Amino acid sequence: MDDRLPLSALLSHALVAFTIEFDNEFEHQMPHRTTNHGGLPNAPWLVSMVMWSNFMQFIPENGISARELQRLLGKTSKSMHASLTRMGKWWGYVVVDAGAMVRPTSGGLKAQAVWWPLAASIEKRWQERFGAKEINHLRESLRAVATQLGVELPDGLPILGYGLFSREPDQDNPASTGSGPGGTPISSLPALLSKVLLAFAIEFEGNSELSLAMSANLLRLPGKEGVRVRDLPRLAGVSKEAIALSQSFLKKRGYAVEEPEAPGSRVKVLVLTAKGQHGQNAYCQLVWTIEERWQARFGSEAMRDLRESLERLVGEPTAQLSPLFRGLKPYPNGWRASVPSAERLPHYPMVLHRGGFPDGS
Repeated sequence: MDDRLPLSALLSHALVAFTIEFDNEFEHQMPHRTTNHGGLPNAPWLVSMVMWSNFMQFIPENGISARELQRLLGKTSKSMHASLTRMGKWWGYVVVDAGAMVRPTSGGLKAQAVWWPLAASIEKRWQERFGAKEINHLRESLRAVATQLGVELPDGLPILGYGLFSREPDQDNPASTGSGPGGTPISSLPALLSKVLLAFAIEFEGNSELSLAMSANLLRLPGKEGVRVRDLPRLAGVSKEAIALSQSFLKKRGYAVEEPEAPGSRVKVLVLTAKGQHGQNAYCQLVWTIEERWQARFGSEAMRDLRESLERLVGEPTAQLSPLFRGLKPYPNGWRASVPSAERLPHYPMVLHRGGFPDGS
């Protein structure tokens, strides 16, 4: 262990930055609705890139049977029902007809038209911003690992489950790498980042009592004296809602307690118990152990190339110093323009059922 970011955090920073830039552009181009930030009442609900990557890119214009879509996506019946409820009844992107055919709504078709070219458009921006050679090198470094994973993983991270665990696909061959309107295979930069990061999370969670999202974003933060609860969203780079969910889980299971900062103080501090300190140490050790395993599994040269490429892209991981923040300024009428600007990016994406946004918003 050292002062460098673990590979999982580097992957997360890059993926979250790409996703936010992607989402900002989608929000700018697509008629939509939200609760607190306006929009058109009959338009689809605003959602994040993962809803495109893991669902909407597989819905053809003339529809697909719910059974075939479930098989294609590798979902259980329960998971499929939840997806159709969210993307249909709640958010207005699809409709299921009497013949159990899943079809895009008019709003869903408009969203698809915006989504299809968007990953390539944002990647082109990155090439202009960071250099085509640098981004192409990152792509090839990711591909060198992704092609050796030995399991087909989805193009986007799954919605985190109970305890913020990532889940392995429910079937052997989930949907992956969809095709564009002309049938051209897609192997986008965010898809490669997602596949490699999800593989890391699955390996981590196979050897840990806590999820990578929980460990990387909250458990790692408290020092010996704890950390102010009100500072947690800012320090973790995730939403208050995601922090509250994580905090509740850790307290219920004896990893942390809340205490006043001083006798009689109204300021609350999150303090790790002995169990929490053990969990924090286990997280710090395991992320580096997995990276060492991957050097043996995928090749030390491939892993060195990937790490060095990500480190150049991420830089010092703060808003003032990281190159990734150059593209994160939202449009003036975007919802992110009305909330405090992020100072840091998550060490693992907080993809929640609230719309799949990578910081749990």
